[in-house]
Amino acid sequence: MIRIVFLDRDTLSPETVVRAPAMPHEMVVHDRTAPHEVAERIRDADVVITNKAPVRAEALAGASKLKLIAVSATGTDIVDLVEAKARGIAVCNIRNYARHTVPEHTFALMLALRRSILPYRQSVIEGRWQEAAQFCYFDYPIADLGGSTLGIIGHGTLGQSVGKIAEAFGMTVLAAGRRGATDLKPGQTAFDEVMERADVITLHCPLTPETRGVIGAREFALMARKPLLINTGRGGLVDEHALEQALDKGQISGAGFDVTDGEPPAPDSPMMRIANRENVILTPHVAWASREAIQALADQLIENIELFLAGTPRNLVT
Repeated sequence: MIRIVFLDRDTLSPETVVRAPAMPHEMVVHDRTAPHEVAERIRDADVVITNKAPVRAEALAGASKLKLIAVSATGTDIVDLVEAKARGIAVCNIRNYARHTVPEHTFALMLALRRSILPYRQSVIEGRWQEAAQFCYFDYPIADLGGSTLGIIGHGTLGQSVGKIAEAFGMTVLAAGRRGATDLKPGQTAFDEVMERADVITLHCPLTPETRGVIGAREFALMARKPLLINTGRGGLVDEHALEQALDKGQISGAGFDVTDGEPPAPDSPMMRIANRENVILTPHVAWASREAIQALADQLIENIELFLAGTPRNLVT
């Protein structure tokens, strides 16, 4: 009988239905698993499901029966892919489930910041409208998306979806090539040119050794138009200390982040220091988490396991 171990069920919402795979199996479900608990919990597993519980080399060394690590997310950096491949352990992930929810959250952040929605709301609560004694007041800047330029870093499924929405708003869309690349693909714009021309920059690339810190002090210095920076990708894509300094220097007009480098962020982290600024919105990694998207993820997760065990694997990373 196949033994399936789910390391962190709490990373999916309680209302999400995770159906039982359609084959004889034993399913062991843990709400959460700390890093030091992983090795023992996967020791006798044939299949491991993880979202954020790290599966590293030392844990894999003791999991002699393990055939598949099913990541219940798109990013796979929580798995030691090199070690898994060396041991003949397949790794699969979830794909294309967030093509609505992440772009919608991206534009929610973008619109709220460009139109100063949160500071205006707070000022109304605090009585500023009555104090103004007229039909409106102009305490905070408002700017249209229409006619502005959007720079997209990472032009896969999500980046392309964001680009389509941007075009509907009347924005000019620039898809950035790789940082430092000289051989641009058709439709791409040089990375540094995107930094210089964009009014809004949004991140939708995976976190890899090459993309870690893809936005840092050098890139902020290039941002001539003082853009908004939106990150619904991964926290490590942006140097958070450089982000704080860029806001202090006025190199960018605001930041909308759904991710941080280390989650949750430490109370004294740069992201928590900037979180209460009027031109910053920080949400707790929920861009992916519409009810529809999480259910689609859970359905795809179980299908991935069933297909692998049936000998027709999909979404393989290794």
